[in-house]
Amino acid sequence: MAIETKQASEVYDLRTPYLEQGRTTDVRARTDLMTVTVKVYAEGGENAMHHHTHEDHSFIVLEGEATFHLETDDNPEVVRRYEGVMLPKGANYWFQSTGEGNLVMVRVGALYPGAGIGRLTPDGRDIPGDSLENKTVERIERPGRGFGA
Repeated sequence: MAIETKQASEVYDLRTPYLEQGRTTDVRARTDLMTVTVKVYAEGGENAMHHHTHEDHSFIVLEGEATFHLETDDNPEVVRRYEGVMLPKGANYWFQSTGEGNLVMVRVGALYPGAGIGRLTPDGRDIPGDSLENKTVERIERPGRGFGA
């Protein structure tokens, strides 16, 4: 008989620095099935079409504006402050910051039990989030007050 380990409840905050350059993906809370991250983009976004093989996830815009390209480059959807997008496993997408200032979002992801983490291009190639193909640049924080301060 398997022994189930109970995870403790936790409180977390969404405060995060603004950026001069780059992007952040800062985990705020995690369980075996769910992850909550705060994501900030000085400019750009996740610049390569991809999907997650074993994860449903959602982005909620807290500040700024994001344009998500859903399934194809020719299907843009603008997501503004206090709006979100739901992306079931296997849904192809990419997005970019299209508003003024930093784009600040919460990302909530739920993994399917027993599944690994997979992030693939539409043709099935692995594409790590921090790869050059995904246009990763150095994170440079802006001095002073950040989001939620």
